[in-house]
Amino acid sequence: MEDAKDDLGSLTWGQAEQRAAQGDVDYLRKLATRLADRHAAAVEQVRDYEYQLAHVVRVLALTPGQSSLVQLLQLLDEKRPVGSGVQSQFVASLLAEHQRVADLAATVFNRRKRDRLDDLRSCLLHELVLRGVDVEASWPLRFWSLARPGGRPLNWLPAHRSGLETHVRFPSRKLRSSAGGVSTGLPTEGRVDPPTPRTTEPSALRDIATLGVHETIVAAVEAGGWGDCGAWVFTLDEAITIDRVPALLPTLPMSCVEGLGPSDRFEVATRPVEEIWGLLFETASMGGMYSSGAQGAYGRLWAWKSIAGLSGSPMDASMDEVERRARKCTWFHFEADAEWFHNEIYDYGIAALSPDRRRIAVLAATDTD
Repeated sequence: MEDAKDDLGSLTWGQAEQRAAQGDVDYLRKLATRLADRHAAAVEQVRDYEYQLAHVVRVLALTPGQSSLVQLLQLLDEKRPVGSGVQSQFVASLLAEHQRVADLAATVFNRRKRDRLDDLRSCLLHELVLRGVDVEASWPLRFWSLARPGGRPLNWLPAHRSGLETHVRFPSRKLRSSAGGVSTGLPTEGRVDPPTPRTTEPSALRDIATLGVHETIVAAVEAGGWGDCGAWVFTLDEAITIDRVPALLPTLPMSCVEGLGPSDRFEVATRPVEEIWGLLFETASMGGMYSSGAQGAYGRLWAWKSIAGLSGSPMDASMDEVERRARKCTWFHFEADAEWFHNEIYDYGIAALSPDRRRIAVLAATDTD
C-alpha cells in the first residue's frame, strides 16, 4: 500500500469499495490500521493544543489589569475555545480570585457591544457575590444583575449573599499550581455518637424518595464528580425527639450503612446549617480527587439544590424559601466504617430532620468508586 503523496483520503474513498469487491480485505485492514494510527496521533495533538491554550488563558486571567482582561475577552469572544480549562465557569473563578472588582466591572460587565460572553458574566457575578462583593455599589454589576438574559440555571440564585453562605472556601490558584480540597472531617463540637453496642434490629421505615427528590438531594455530589452517592427519605408515623436520631440513623434501610456491626464505628454530630451548606458547596465547587468540580457559581447553585432536597422544600421554591425551611431543620453529619464509604479519600453522610420531626432525609457521599 505505497503511495507517494500518502493521501489516505483518496485511498479511502477511491479504492476501498473496489478492493472489497475484489476480495482484497487485507488491503482494507492495512488501510484502516493507518487511519487509526493517524487518528490517534491527531487526537493527541488536539489534546496537547488544549493544554497549551488553557495555560495561556490561565495566564491572561491571572495577570491583573484591564489590558489583560480586554485581550482575554476578545479571545474568548472571537475564538470561543473549547476544553475544561477555558470553560466560562472556570475562567470566571480565576478572574474573581485574581482581578480587581473595579477592573472587572469596567471591562467584563460594562458591555458596549454584543458579544458571546453572557455565560462568563453570569458565572462571574455569582463568584463575586460569594466573595462578599456588593453588587448594588457598582452600576455595571447592578445593571447586569437586573438584566440577566433568561433561560439560565444561575438566574434562580439572587444577586446577594445569603446568611447561610458564610462558610465559603475557595481553591487557591497560581500560574502552575492549585491548592484546595473538601473539608469532610467530622468536628469535635456537637458530637452525639450513639452508645455501643447498638441495636442490630433494622428499622421498619421505608425509603419514599421520588426520582426527582433523589436527584435534587445528590445534586452537589454529582456536580462535583465524586465516586458515588445515595439519597433516602423516610417519613415517621409520629414526631421523633432530636436525641433519638443518632441511634436511628444506622438502623435505616440504606446501602451506606449496610453491614454495619453493633460496635463498628458510627460517629455523628449536630451541625449548624451554615456548615452543612459549606460542605455541600465545597463538594460541588471543588470536586473530588479526580474532578475539578463545578467552580463557585454552579457550586453555589447545586449546593442550594441539595439543601432544598434535604430540607423538603417544594420543587418550585425560591432560594430564600429554601433558606427559611433549612434553618428550621436539624442537621446531622455522620461517618461510618460501613463498606460503602471506603474511608479512603472523601466520605460523609448528612441527615436533615424536618421542623415537624417526622421526616428524615439522608445524603451519603464517597469519592471512591
